[in-house]
Amino acid sequence: MKLSRAYSSLNGSIPASKIKYVPTSGTYPKDFSAAGIFVGVKPGNTSKPDLALVTSDRPCAAAAVFTKNKFQAAPVTFSRKLLRGRDNAGLRSVVVNSGCANAVTGIGGLEDAARMAATTDQRVGAPDSTIVMSTGVIGQRLPIQKIVDHIPLAYHKAGDSHRHWLDCAKAICTTDTFPKLMSRAFELPSSPGIQYRIAGMTKGAGMLAPNMATLLTILATDAPVAPGVMTTVLRHAVDRSFNSITVDGDTSTNDTVALLANGAAGGNEVASVQSPDYAAFRDVLTDFATDLAKYIVRDGEGATKFVTIRVADAASEESARAIARSIALSPLVKTALYGKDANWGRILCAAGYSLISAPGQPPNDVPEIVPERTNVSFVPTDGSPELKLLVNGEPELVDEERASEILEAEDLEILVKLGTGDKSTVHYTCDFSHDYVTINGDYRT
Repeated sequence: MKLSRAYSSLNGSIPASKIKYVPTSGTYPKDFSAAGIFVGVKPGNTSKPDLALVTSDRPCAAAAVFTKNKFQAAPVTFSRKLLRGRDNAGLRSVVVNSGCANAVTGIGGLEDAARMAATTDQRVGAPDSTIVMSTGVIGQRLPIQKIVDHIPLAYHKAGDSHRHWLDCAKAICTTDTFPKLMSRAFELPSSPGIQYRIAGMTKGAGMLAPNMATLLTILATDAPVAPGVMTTVLRHAVDRSFNSITVDGDTSTNDTVALLANGAAGGNEVASVQSPDYAAFRDVLTDFATDLAKYIVRDGEGATKFVTIRVADAASEESARAIARSIALSPLVKTALYGKDANWGRILCAAGYSLISAPGQPPNDVPEIVPERTNVSFVPTDGSPELKLLVNGEPELVDEERASEILEAEDLEILVKLGTGDKSTVHYTCDFSHDYVTINGDYRT
């Protein structure tokens, strides 16, 4: 039996358990417009919006972080070159299609990406100002004429209401079960009384692992941020959000997180990384991106649990991240969580092999893991006491009934204390279920 999971590809329904994550209103940045319309990029899609546009009435400072996969999709190559050529200044729009990734499509794929951008530029009236994103099946050419013919309609229908932004968020989805959209207001120290706004949408439910751990994300703000600090602030946020989640350990060919800032709200420009405004904006962006990234984990393909992995008392932040990531990626840990099995040995095992040197590399002799100092616990999200599984390398007599109660919950925290330092990190992941295999076995058809 096939399991259809493509967002609204047939019936437009959102699972009852996910409706709570879909906003009914929003606070959106000034002078930005959004649209999501139906094109029919993927055969079989007869109604789902699959062409998205976010555009600004004025030039933006912009930055993007891209996948590190060596087989990078044409939109990634095109958009990276565009941002470098513009020195992160003078951007206006992001245009996105779902249903086809335009990846591993050769010179023709690059030409298609350029046509999407040029068509958008023409409508906006600003050459070389459009970032391009695509998502969907790898190795197939876009129905490019159909897409470019619809871009003027998307521009015509773009608006600044919540409905416009939500339609846009729907249009970038593939196997997502709900559109992932957030917005919020904030202030900056040097401009008291000015309310700035940030909005963001993301998509992704599979092929998710660090470097980067998302497929597509668009972030827009009306705060005045200088082009020279955009890349720095975005990388800081991505490292602590989209690079701190995983669903299945696969890194896509198309991953892109883009940030646009048009300064429409006024106030002093965030121009120096040493300024209080920079620190405030960095923290706002990081918190916002983290909350948006969590939606991806909650919508992981076949997932039934949202799992926070916290590694504390580590010798270095790098080792903490490596250990947390190793636990998050372990199929044995993830299947045990799905089966509600308090098999902490799998957690310990994944931690133990996380820092093993690759073949040909010198051994890592830094005592970042000391078995006799290691502690592992389950931490319930209801505020009740943690369930200790391992204390200073010695196994506890586990209350299996209590463990089952904790593992029944949708949310769970795994706490690993290393006792080798004072650094810590957090990583977010989900479990593996039977549905994950079914979804991905049927994806291309």
